[in-house]
Amino acid sequence: MDIAVLLGEELGIRPEQVRSVMDLLADGCTIPFIARYRKEATGGLDDGQLRTLEARLDYLQRLEARKQEVAAAVEEAGALTAQLRQALAQATTLQRVEDLYKPFKKTRATRASKARDAGLGPLAAQMRAQGAPPCDPLAVAARFARAGSAFATPQEALQGAADIVAEEVANHPDATEELRGFVQRTGSIVAKGVGEEAQRDFAPYVDFSEPLRRIPGHRVLALNRGETEGKLRVTVSADEAEAVQRLERRFLRGRSPWRDVMEAAIRDGYKRLAAPALARDARSQLTAQAQADAMEVFAKNTEALLRQRPVKGARIIALDPGYRTGCKVAVLDEYGQLLAHGTVFPTPPRNQVAETKRALAQWADRFAVNTIVVGNGTASRETEEVVAQFVAEYHRPVEYTIVNEAGASVYSASEVAAREHPDLDVTTRGALSLGRRLQDPLAELVKIPPQSIGVGQYQHDMDQKQLAHTLEGVVERVVNQVGTDLNTASASLLGYIAGITPAVAANIVAYRQEKGPFTSRAQLKKVPKLGPKAFQNCAGFLRINGGKEPLDATGVHPESYGVARQVLALAGVPAAEVARGGVPGLRQRLGNMVALSRQLGVGLPTLCDIVAELEKPGRDPRDDAPAPVFSRAVLSMDDLTPGLALVGTVRNVVDFGAFVDIGVKQDGLVHISKMADGFVKHPMDVVSVGDTVTVWVEAVDKDRGRISLSMVEPR
Repeated sequence: MDIAVLLGEELGIRPEQVRSVMDLLADGCTIPFIARYRKEATGGLDDGQLRTLEARLDYLQRLEARKQEVAAAVEEAGALTAQLRQALAQATTLQRVEDLYKPFKKTRATRASKARDAGLGPLAAQMRAQGAPPCDPLAVAARFARAGSAFATPQEALQGAADIVAEEVANHPDATEELRGFVQRTGSIVAKGVGEEAQRDFAPYVDFSEPLRRIPGHRVLALNRGETEGKLRVTVSADEAEAVQRLERRFLRGRSPWRDVMEAAIRDGYKRLAAPALARDARSQLTAQAQADAMEVFAKNTEALLRQRPVKGARIIALDPGYRTGCKVAVLDEYGQLLAHGTVFPTPPRNQVAETKRALAQWADRFAVNTIVVGNGTASRETEEVVAQFVAEYHRPVEYTIVNEAGASVYSASEVAAREHPDLDVTTRGALSLGRRLQDPLAELVKIPPQSIGVGQYQHDMDQKQLAHTLEGVVERVVNQVGTDLNTASASLLGYIAGITPAVAANIVAYRQEKGPFTSRAQLKKVPKLGPKAFQNCAGFLRINGGKEPLDATGVHPESYGVARQVLALAGVPAAEVARGGVPGLRQRLGNMVALSRQLGVGLPTLCDIVAELEKPGRDPRDDAPAPVFSRAVLSMDDLTPGLALVGTVRNVVDFGAFVDIGVKQDGLVHISKMADGFVKHPMDVVSVGDTVTVWVEAVDKDRGRISLSMVEPR
């Protein structure tokens, strides 16, 4: 199998592109580096395409390795035929390889294996052959009966042979493949409630049935959770009679004295062995697809969250709300440095509202604060009310906003937080993190395991290793697309830069602390354990502002500095102009880019990227994202009436809709059916996390704390 050809057909690209990527990966190049700086070699494949290619390449390589393992194991048993070897060679999935191996796999003792050990294999072969000469199966079986054994009578010997046939029928790879497709096309997943709690926690599923081919992923994951908690009994239902008939058409050979025992063995093989295995396969496939879909949703939400626009120039009072222990306060300058911290008690049981307002005013006056941040967790509603009153009474240009605090407690108790702020208690670190999330969401959120950010669905029901791998890929992509300042980035942020491991990131920070700020990218080569390949991968994504080399402040890779200088010379622009904000209109000055790429001996995509960087060096793509929604007043559920129009921020997107923060403690749900006038295939086709949207209140359920919203204006 030519993997490059196969992947090219799958992904709709040329085999040459695949081979180039395979060579680059084998050479130690990272996906972000390849996507950004090797466009000519890959034909312009983007980060997403490259990651898909890498994942499929890994799968196909594992597939080939497994084929070799299976062939060797079967050959060692003396059972490898030319037909099986060809079938293995043609297999395109790991499941097909395992189907082919199943008849030869050593398993625990079964009814069939015990019958084989008793010498009933030849009797089973006669039964399976269904010979035409008249005979009495029991009379034939009598020759295999052994006194004192489990097969002492003809009937017991015949049953033992039937058990062998039943297992062979159930394990036959082609029959298994046919029945698997049949069950998945025509079967249903069925659930029944178990106990009173099922009605409370899984009401939609207490008496539930849906075709396997149509059930959406979020319902699969809900059923799995209900089953895990012992509140649902979940089964797969398929047409047993039709399945048995399919097996009979495959294994029965006309009229034969063995027909009755063969029919019984086939029915037994299906009902006792094949059906449970097929049900497990069906559910396993559903779960795998549901998890893959959920991970994709989680990944897109995480990416949107990381791409939120930084709020520049914000001097912040950050409040991490609480009841008994009060609200922890962190005051930050516009660079995220801690200026002061403390505790206020605006909420029950103390209700020190006036004292809280005085403290806020003192901090705001002393540190020229212009923004207040409130976490959206416990006691957020009561804290927000006090903050809104303060903003209205303070008569200064101060706004407030609500920040999602998911994962803040994980960060504040982490080793990363302890290293960064060893003198602060855990709760103050949490408040500090909330403030920094507004100033630079990406720089702060990379300190938290991405699965703790809380923008997915059923995240705890997924394969945690695969989820972590998927989300770390998302963080890596965003960090490298944005780039970072080499002299200010934390070790957490540097650890996501292409080619930099956590250990090397720590070495960079240590080098910076010992030697002072980096003045050139070339200094990176002096960092311990940062070798030539790591430098190649990371250099273009690390910026140095005010250094010796103006091009170090851009996304131009050091390997292309010569071309960049030639471009500037042809345009009559000194390199110093790059450090003063770039060279607007540079492309127009250069004329025909195709001719210029030939003149300079550089690929057109690379030349275009270089020119774009010189025009706007270090441009932050997050500047295109919606700005956060700031408030000067607060709503309660009592203020909500059907038809009321509000502006909110999308906090989470799931398969069935989107949750929107409208300034009330509880986020409202926009169901997928209320997102547009026409059909919406998936909510992500309409909104992303962080989007600012206009919604209309549909209904309010105060008892259950639920708010139904619509993005379709009432008529």
